[in-house]
Amino acid sequence: MTMQETLVSALAAGYERIVAWADILDRINVYPVPDGDTGRNLVMTLSGLRNPWTDKESLSREILLTARGNSGNIAAGFLAGFLRCEDLSSMPAAVASGRDLAYKAVPDPRPGTMLSLFDAFAESLKRNPPEQTGAWVQAVVQDLEASVKATTQQLEELKEAGVVDAGALGMLVFCDPLLNLLAGREARGSGFAEEVKGFFSLSGTWKEKKVDGYCLDVVLKTGQEEEEVTRHLLAVGESVVATPDGNCLKLHLHTLDRKKVKERLAGHGSILTWAEDDLAEQSAHFGRPEKQPVLHVMTDAAGAMTRETARALGLTLLNSYVTIGGHCLPESYVDPSRLFEAMKAEIPVSTSQASIAERHECYRKVLQLHGRVLYLCVGSFFTGNYSTVMAWKAENDPEDRMVVLDTGVASGKLGLAARATAELSLTAGDPSTVIAFAVAAVRHAQEYIFLDRLQFVAAGGRMSKTGAFFGDLLHIKPIVSPFPDGVRKMGVARSTKEQVKVAFRKLEQDLRMDQGATLLLEYTDNREWLEKEIKPEIQRRFPRVNVILQIMSMTSAVHMGPGTWGIAFLQDPTGQAESDG
Repeated sequence: MTMQETLVSALAAGYERIVAWADILDRINVYPVPDGDTGRNLVMTLSGLRNPWTDKESLSREILLTARGNSGNIAAGFLAGFLRCEDLSSMPAAVASGRDLAYKAVPDPRPGTMLSLFDAFAESLKRNPPEQTGAWVQAVVQDLEASVKATTQQLEELKEAGVVDAGALGMLVFCDPLLNLLAGREARGSGFAEEVKGFFSLSGTWKEKKVDGYCLDVVLKTGQEEEEVTRHLLAVGESVVATPDGNCLKLHLHTLDRKKVKERLAGHGSILTWAEDDLAEQSAHFGRPEKQPVLHVMTDAAGAMTRETARALGLTLLNSYVTIGGHCLPESYVDPSRLFEAMKAEIPVSTSQASIAERHECYRKVLQLHGRVLYLCVGSFFTGNYSTVMAWKAENDPEDRMVVLDTGVASGKLGLAARATAELSLTAGDPSTVIAFAVAAVRHAQEYIFLDRLQFVAAGGRMSKTGAFFGDLLHIKPIVSPFPDGVRKMGVARSTKEQVKVAFRKLEQDLRMDQGATLLLEYTDNREWLEKEIKPEIQRRFPRVNVILQIMSMTSAVHMGPGTWGIAFLQDPTGQAESDG
């Protein structure tokens, strides 16, 4: 393997490690503001590292221009320098260059951040010249670990919260497999989780802080130096990061006044791209969980489960990947509107499983952080996730602390079962109660998915393209549901109006009116229609049903296509089990 090929593999491994740790990074993200998005921002920023690439300059530019958040933009600056690495002997110079570029992008650099880790990285390579030995990797990683631990004492915000800096930890997570692979070693699982796990939970004395304003990421076309633009932005914002790229300037900042920022930037050039996050909304979902579950629940994002819902429920979400036009992202990070626009424009889209290394790191991390784990795994018919976890468990879980259920289902059925199980785990007295409930919930959950077109099912290999052509020609709209032996056809309709009639007929047949129920109303690109017309009608006809409007899982959406919608519902599985006799 050439050095270029090794570097490609090493960077991809570093990225996948960040994906596995993203929920932890979000959980401890209190600096510069407690908005819980460091993991997300690093995943979004560095996603190009998992895509096939050969041109370092193009890759560096892609990472910079798509960088999100404070952490993502600083990491992008570092990568621009690090990508100059050609072999082990050039690594010290590449790391020093990356460190300098990262510092240059920040008008007010502070110790105790990602920048401190870059300092430690550069200094460690001076003391430990690169060589292909385990001892070298261990020495450098230990120096990086020490720099991460030190952050909790370097910034008052971190000291108060009792956590390490999320960005610094993120780059430690990234560098660990990267260094191992570059040294010609196997990228084994992180060995530092146990060392720093005490810094993964917010202190009981930490007080939640209200945050207002917006987090902006802007690409500005300008002929001016970044210092001049930055000087004007500092008057209307903070947490500014500015990195030049040819005649463009990538900018990140927090501000209370988006309008004023736009006015300031207009005087310096033309805005090419503009992305924003509402800090008040993000901070509202950030903080300590009110209760600790008796059993930690883990499930797959293929079960119509979003990152926001998973965070609220305190469960771990495992991703598969969606590729849109050659660009690959973990499915829970995919912008649904971008996916559906691509599908309508016939841009190639596909799905793929996470690497075995990424999955193993997820399992390892979860067991290190939680005493007992229940994994509601997507059905083994649909993916290889079940065989992957069972092979890992056989070698790494001798005490049987992780209980794995092959649920046999996907989509809304899985999402409902995981949601209900996680909620019960917050109040249950013992793990066995939660496990029994999960088994019953999976068995009793029901789902009907209404397809609009057959072409996307055919594209995914689920039926012949000829069949799809004639089906679309005849306006056949299949109704399907996931089962342990695959997706079963539950009926057909010839119009959306007929689909709606079938949906209500199924609900009238399957719902017990003397019991409440939770129902997921799943959408693709048709949320407005479902929210305005279908949801109110369900609530009118079934007043005891709790209706949750829920985006369909992205992997399901790829195979089902735009215009698809679904209903998944679950009544009290224990009550149903009793009635079943």
